Amino acid sequence: MNPASFYISDPWLKPFTGVIDNRIEKCLSKEKHLIGNGTLSDFAMGHYYYGLHRNDDNWTFREWAPNAKSIFVTGIFTGWKDKQEFMMKRVNPQGDWEIILPHETLKHGDLFKLSVHWEGGQGERIPAYANRVVQDDKTKIFSAQVWQPAEPYKWNIEDFNISVTAPVIYEAHIGMATSLEKIGTYREFTENVLPLIIKSGYNTIQLMAVQEHPFYGSFGYHVSSFFAASSRFGTPEDLKKLVDKAHIAGLRVIMDMVHSHSVKNINEGLGLFDGSLGQYFHSNERRNHKAWDSLCFDYGKDNVIHFLLSNCRYWLEEYKFDGFRFDGITSMIYYDHGLEKNFTSYDEYFDGNQDEDALVYLYLANKLIHNYKPSALTIAEEMSGMPGIAADTEKKGFGFDYRLSMGVPDFWIKLVKETYDENWDMGKLMHELTQHRPEEKIISYCESHDQALVGDKTLIFRMIDAEMYSGMAKSFHSFVIDRGIALHKMIRLITFSASGGGYLNFMGNEFGHPEWIDFPREGNNWSFKFARRQWQLAENKDLKYFNLAKFDRKMVKLHHDFKILDDLSFNRIYENNVDKVVACMRGELLFVFNFNPGISFTDYGIPVKGRFRIVLDTDDPLFGGFNRIDRSTVYISIRKAERNIINAPLYLYLYLPSRTALVFKREPVRKANDL
Repeated sequence: MNPASFYISDPWLKPFTGVIDNRIEKCLSKEKHLIGNGTLSDFAMGHYYYGLHRNDDNWTFREWAPNAKSIFVTGIFTGWKDKQEFMMKRVNPQGDWEIILPHETLKHGDLFKLSVHWEGGQGERIPAYANRVVQDDKTKIFSAQVWQPAEPYKWNIEDFNISVTAPVIYEAHIGMATSLEKIGTYREFTENVLPLIIKSGYNTIQLMAVQEHPFYGSFGYHVSSFFAASSRFGTPEDLKKLVDKAHIAGLRVIMDMVHSHSVKNINEGLGLFDGSLGQYFHSNERRNHKAWDSLCFDYGKDNVIHFLLSNCRYWLEEYKFDGFRFDGITSMIYYDHGLEKNFTSYDEYFDGNQDEDALVYLYLANKLIHNYKPSALTIAEEMSGMPGIAADTEKKGFGFDYRLSMGVPDFWIKLVKETYDENWDMGKLMHELTQHRPEEKIISYCESHDQALVGDKTLIFRMIDAEMYSGMAKSFHSFVIDRGIALHKMIRLITFSASGGGYLNFMGNEFGHPEWIDFPREGNNWSFKFARRQWQLAENKDLKYFNLAKFDRKMVKLHHDFKILDDLSFNRIYENNVDKVVACMRGELLFVFNFNPGISFTDYGIPVKGRFRIVLDTDDPLFGGFNRIDRSTVYISIRKAERNIINAPLYLYLYLPSRTALVFKREPVRKANDL
């Protein structure tokens, strides 16, 4: 057994080490087959060869379409007709096509497509490597666009290497990030929202829906053009400026990478690009994703791996993204997409239901990304807990830096929805918040965009519901409102403090944004009312949203000041399910939670040694609390009445108001008799 292998930390994997070794051998074999004596970075350069490129004298355009019989470049410069002088030439048996055009033929802004002909049919197609795709306002038809601005964007920071610690992620959607009932833009985000994120203290922005997608309401997950930044939000230069400005402020910017499936649309997507079912996707029963109504890539094809790896490098290189959150990993790695499975047995990771071609691709993608940009971050949206998915490739893992802890938000929603908080089980709660595979780091979160979609409710909306419409003024109090506000803060703080590596929040949820997310569609008369963020609520000092926003900033500042998420050790020092009290240490901070809905405790003993001062408490009136805590006190551990007993335990005696959390910082001990 290789001592460097991740699986030595988990004895339950011992029966499966041979399978794991074989999977990694398959990864290494595929890598050697693809790169020969080169590197993955050299291999992942499809965007330099394919697509439209300008040199001093002409334009060169190439496309891969092995089933095509002929291909014409068509556009406004041909009157959208097939013309002989714009007919491409097949240059090799593998199916590469090429055309060289005089430089005066095309100009910046021209619209174009491909007219692809195959045995028995033909159709208009958007080039697979198109880096700019736009939709006509009237006809709603998408076309590729020549994008060659006279003055390319000039980066202020060419190589972002500012030290950033564990990711505290602000998940954001450009179009929804406006308070107006419309689609927001990259520029508006840079000017209006980026300053709010900086102020909030988050160190990483995760941008959704960047890759071009025909249907706005898909939340960006039905991608059609993988190399094109969505033009509905603005120009490539606008997006580059957004990333650049974030880097200037010291923030990472990662993007949602959708390589788990593709849109079914024929005219906009890759589904029947050259007339064949199996160019990029499976051609059998595995072609269609039955839950997502989309197409599934065939990761066993070298050309598909080339396309997707080039896509990874492209976004790192062209837009200087700092990594990716890979969407739908569970769907990729299981033949049944992991649907309706609980993954309660280790056998389910090794029972033949795994798409090892997909695992090979993920291994290669992570290796490429980290070799090309060592500081890059990769996060797996993976809910099954596949062993090794977030272990280093050098340790026989598949290379993700983090896995999203997807069970945590599901747990919170179920708990709030089905159980009165006087019946919450503290042991089960802490187990859910801290469980993860021994070799992996996780990103914890209470709720993301998934929990806010129409048909569902955010945590605060589940707890407060209709009273959010009438009861969020600071002057108003009710049992429902006060309970919801208190638990909103406590749920976030305990999830943040117990994280196994990082934390995520979806924009607006930090201040309890009301209602759900519902994109414009026929069913809501194409309204943008619920596809926006009402930032003004958090800025209104007369509303409780203002208090929640201040609390979130103070919570996030705990990591900024003390780097607690960098320290993966999390020490549960006390747990009392009857009292609903939990205490834990993270770095030099002590967190104490009293989830009891009706009982406040006086002189409650927490078994910890030291001298402590409060740095945050949810009962602070600044955060909408009731000011029941003396925040000026220095708390010193003492022994119980039997002080004369040798080695008697030390306790920190605290006043713990109901539904309140306290965060203490350990202070230096000034003299021996302080304890």
